[in-house]
Amino acid sequence: MSIDLKQLSQLQALFKLLSSGAHLNRLQDTDLWLDLEKHYPSYESLFAALGFTLVMDGRGFAYFKTEQASSYTGKLTRRLALQLMLLFEYQADQGLHLFQFQQWRIDTSLLETLSQHYHALLEAEEMASTEALTEILERSARVGFAVYDDGCFWLLPAVYRYLDLFEELAQADKPELDEVLTPLSIRESETEVQSEGSL
Repeated sequence: MSIDLKQLSQLQALFKLLSSGAHLNRLQDTDLWLDLEKHYPSYESLFAALGFTLVMDGRGFAYFKTEQASSYTGKLTRRLALQLMLLFEYQADQGLHLFQFQQWRIDTSLLETLSQHYHALLEAEEMASTEALTEILERSARVGFAVYDDGCFWLLPAVYRYLDLFEELAQADKPELDEVLTPLSIRESETEVQSEGSL
């Protein structure tokens, strides 16, 4: 495949962002997203030649898929996964649809509630304080999972990666996860959203 580098006007910016481990989100990085979408085959081939697997999800985010993670990103990933899992469980208990997570306002009050409600689970990972939960969201914002605006955090489309994982775990009915996932009705929420045609 012949690639005209002159057409890839956002090559340097895209590579810098994606190779840092961050996610590109359609609503936050409009210019980069439009260029990536327009020249996707060229970008995919070029990045593949450099040893990177480009993933562009139709729900509005892109990233480099990797099998390796540093100790820093591994710890952040584990903590963010737990925080998001508990957030999804809490919001589901409040009757909110999980697939509308981008509309959730995550402020200090909500983080305090999570800290109190799931204190034992969070304490095991040394993240039981509101400050610790805030710090995790701040770090996740640096890699494209959230954005801080108007005094609170908002989740970005890249969070679908975690939601997809939670769905898989729930559907697998793994015994070791039952205690954590119950009463998180991911499958029920998925069915409701699909029936509304909003996927």
